[in-house]
Amino acid sequence: MQQKTLEVQGMTCGHCKASVEGALNDLSGVSQVEVNLDNGKVDITYDDTKVTIKEMQEAVEEQGYEVV
Repeated sequence: MQQKTLEVQGMTCGHCKASVEGALNDLSGVSQVEVNLDNGKVDITYDDTKVTIKEMQEAVEEQGYEVV
């Protein structure tokens, strides 16, 4: 398992957190997602043989947030 922290702009509330967590958890290979609204960071534990960082970034961006 690999770990990656994405910096995500635009998350401000519980709904934002739920949207990002849900989008990432729907990806095959993602095993854990931890969203911190205070610092805009999303910690992801994933299997890099099943999902790419690009796919995770796209899943977040499809929810309307910007990965920087």
